[in-house]
Amino acid sequence: MIRRLALALIVALSPLSPAFAGGDAIGGSRIKDIATLQGARDNQLVGYGLVIGLMGSGDGLRNSPFTEQSMRAMLENLGIATEGGRVRSNNVAAVIVTANMPPFVQSGARIDVSVSSLGDATSLQGGMLIMTPLRAADGEIYAVAQGPVVVSGFNAQGQAEQVTQGVPTSGRVPNGAIVERQVDAEFNDFQTLTLQLRNPDFSTAVRVTDAINQFSQARYGGLVAAEQDSRTIMIRKPGGVSAARFYAELENIQVESDTPARVVIDERSGTIVIGQDVRIARVAISHGALTVRITEMPRVVQPEPFSLGETEIEPFTAIEVERPDSKVAILDGPDLQTLVAGLNRIGVKPDGVIAILQAIKSAGALQAELVVQ
Repeated sequence: MIRRLALALIVALSPLSPAFAGGDAIGGSRIKDIATLQGARDNQLVGYGLVIGLMGSGDGLRNSPFTEQSMRAMLENLGIATEGGRVRSNNVAAVIVTANMPPFVQSGARIDVSVSSLGDATSLQGGMLIMTPLRAADGEIYAVAQGPVVVSGFNAQGQAEQVTQGVPTSGRVPNGAIVERQVDAEFNDFQTLTLQLRNPDFSTAVRVTDAINQFSQARYGGLVAAEQDSRTIMIRKPGGVSAARFYAELENIQVESDTPARVVIDERSGTIVIGQDVRIARVAISHGALTVRITEMPRVVQPEPFSLGETEIEPFTAIEVERPDSKVAILDGPDLQTLVAGLNRIGVKPDGVIAILQAIKSAGALQAELVVQ
């Protein structure tokens, strides 16, 4: 059976001259969309907790002994003695709680948390996450999470059949964590801002630098930006303006980003992404599926009447070889539209396109980087 694969074509923007905020550049991207400001980043938090109130879908305490230990510790902290007895409830699940704490959040702010089962629980549907401290990489507690777990998937099981939709062992607690400690960051004290491009490219870095300098020359009477490499741009804050206000003026400047000619192939899913700047030299391509069909049809051989022979089974094999839709075409791709039209004219499916592109690259006719994932 031939697997049907999806073909995705993403067209990259062609390079144009840069423009700053308020210009009429068509298809330009704002600096805030193609670059990130260093010094203002998220911080990852993680914690270990318990989800209670499950309808018999919690951890099996025989297979998850850490859940029973956690339950004992929690009950003892609440003043309930558990020595000499076993906790056999299957309405509790041990979970790992993760969260991203955004920059500049103050104590008392709320953030979302994600909850994932650690043991063999079958579902967290209807559960309640109890107080869970969340720690950062330095080991300090920065937030505390608690609240009902929202699960999008479900699990239904009977004696002979089981139905599972989505992932019922993971969920979220919207606004479930309260920030207890803020990360010290005095943004307005920064005298130099560092921009990093999400997609490193020397041409884009130079265009961003020129656009910022064009704006600063007209606004503040001087050049403030300098490119460092294909990813980093250093910006000096002028006097008489706060860093927040200054970056707010810069982040809406429009710049035409540049991208290298690249073809990305994911053979597992059959996804193909072809950039607009991809070029293919003139080549001849033959593509056709070879089908070999082997059929075993054993025949029964009867002996002659009144003979002393025996009935035997004689093997018989039928082999058929077909090569339908075999074509030879001239492919010349000066631009993306011509390339796609040529591949469609040959009548190949996405799995065939993957093989053709790899063969064209081996022949040296593909003027682009071929990335196989």
